[in-house]
Amino acid sequence: MFLSLAKSRRSIRKYQNRPVEPEKIELLVEALLRAPTSMGKNSWEFIVVNDSALLQKLSRAKPHGANFLKDAALGIVVCGNPQITDVWIEDASIASIFIHLAAASLELGSCWIQIRERKHDDAQLAEAYVAEILNLPAHLRVESIIAIGYPDERKSAHPRERLPYNKVSLNTYGVPYSGHI
Repeated sequence: MFLSLAKSRRSIRKYQNRPVEPEKIELLVEALLRAPTSMGKNSWEFIVVNDSALLQKLSRAKPHGANFLKDAALGIVVCGNPQITDVWIEDASIASIFIHLAAASLELGSCWIQIRERKHDDAQLAEAYVAEILNLPAHLRVESIIAIGYPDERKSAHPRERLPYNKVSLNTYGVPYSGHI
């Protein structure tokens, strides 16, 4: 079942004008809270956003690559607390991918919007912009926003033969892994 999800999941940037049902939101939140963290420290925190005015504002977090959030039914802002652990970025990233997989399993589309280390404009970072809109405490950092909704586009799975097997070595770096052992 996991491999089927991994094969078919694609980043979706076009959404139907249709809300995500509360039961599905609850399942997404449960998936978030089941994401593994370093030493079980749960350094992540999440803001579930289904208010269209807030999604509109968040879609302007950075000049490129966030605009489609305004058309999503839901955004999940993934934050981390560096005071808890130095691997908060990894913890938040793992939770972000859990959201993608859970959304795909519920026949929802999703797309990662990178926030950390991105600019909102020449004067402000995207993280500061998002923190201001959502009234985040100073100790939280924003890793990503995951846009979620019912897909209004279809993308086929990447063909196996086009996967970048050249990025995989066998036993020693530089020894090509051909897809077969």
